[in-house]
Amino acid sequence: MDEGIYSSISEAQLKQYAELAVGAGVNLQQDQLLIIHSDIQNATFARLVQTAAYQAGASKVCIDWTDEQSTKAFLSYAAEHVIEHYPDWQVARYKEWEDAGAAYIHIISENLEVFKDIPTEKITRFMNASRSKLKDHHAKIRSHEVRWCLITVPSVEWATKVFPGLSEEEAIQSLWRLILKGSRADGANPIQDSESHNRTFESRKNSLNEYQFESLHFTNSRGTDLVVGLPHHHRFIGGGVFDQYGIPFFPNIPTEEIFTAPHKHKVNGKLVGTKPLIYEGRIIDEFYLIFKEGRITDYSAAKGQELLQHLIETDEGSHYLGEIALVSNQSPLAQTDTLFYNTLFDENTSCHIGIGHASPSTIRNGIDQSEEELRVAGLNTSILAVNVTFGTEDMKIQGVMGSGAEVLLMKDGEFQF
Repeated sequence: MDEGIYSSISEAQLKQYAELAVGAGVNLQQDQLLIIHSDIQNATFARLVQTAAYQAGASKVCIDWTDEQSTKAFLSYAAEHVIEHYPDWQVARYKEWEDAGAAYIHIISENLEVFKDIPTEKITRFMNASRSKLKDHHAKIRSHEVRWCLITVPSVEWATKVFPGLSEEEAIQSLWRLILKGSRADGANPIQDSESHNRTFESRKNSLNEYQFESLHFTNSRGTDLVVGLPHHHRFIGGGVFDQYGIPFFPNIPTEEIFTAPHKHKVNGKLVGTKPLIYEGRIIDEFYLIFKEGRITDYSAAKGQELLQHLIETDEGSHYLGEIALVSNQSPLAQTDTLFYNTLFDENTSCHIGIGHASPSTIRNGIDQSEEELRVAGLNTSILAVNVTFGTEDMKIQGVMGSGAEVLLMKDGEFQF
């Protein structure tokens, strides 16, 4: 753990940021169990979140430590037959946490170099093993049955990747500044600011849900020409959401997206990626996807072609979409005009799709429906959920009604409603 990461941020700011994760992120309730997933390099911030959680009334806070260097050693030297083994005790642990009504905070950072010497197929096998065994847990996360929050802190590797022309100290300071700004955590009361931010989502979500568009048509000068069909009774959600008990929370800090699920079999056309996709710690860049009747039928990447192939061929559902998200170019995060090399931040600066699993929350009464009912409604299922940005400054979006009438939703990357 590098204490230099925190030298450019005051203790008061760091505590406020931790309190934001607890108070707005998961909206921790009195006597609730909190699980913090954190790499050991982020120990300083994880412990601040732990303290904030106890001060907010947590019954117990369990920090689930990971170590990317240990994971690298495992992938480099472990016997081949154990790479795809995810132990049952790990699954049982998640089940016990769920039964106890836990909330989850994931503290994430980026180090795009750590796994560069590990074969792509080995990383994919390793990741798919946990995805498969924890399928039920991830389904509850995606359907918002449990409360969870992703929040970021800088690393030296990440900061110098985003700001290669600066010294390490200046790069870390600059990244902290953008993280706090994008997360709306740089003011006097971040929790209050987050609640105010969430209210701005409401009118747009309500308008989109009243229209009940048949499809959305995306076009731009980069080559995207994509028609995304929507399920009947779809719901646009975003910003703050609600768990199964009606308790509000923010799954992502920062968040700027309004999203719903496409109909699995009604996506057609071409999508051209506009920012690098960070997947399994590696980069996919300069890529496009071709869709026919919902399925990805062709794809190409100038960088990371093999990785893109492994992503799309994870399972049958990873050939289809589970999310379509609208993001304005006018948000504070987008206006930083920064390539973050981090999916959580980059996806909140640009319109994006989600390859893989669809959240039941994106259709009316979806959480209460069976898997078969969701399938019939047009929602996709997969062990995968990966977001891909394709928004641009000249993005145009037309909402198409069942009658064929069109409503202009976005022009030059800015909302028109």
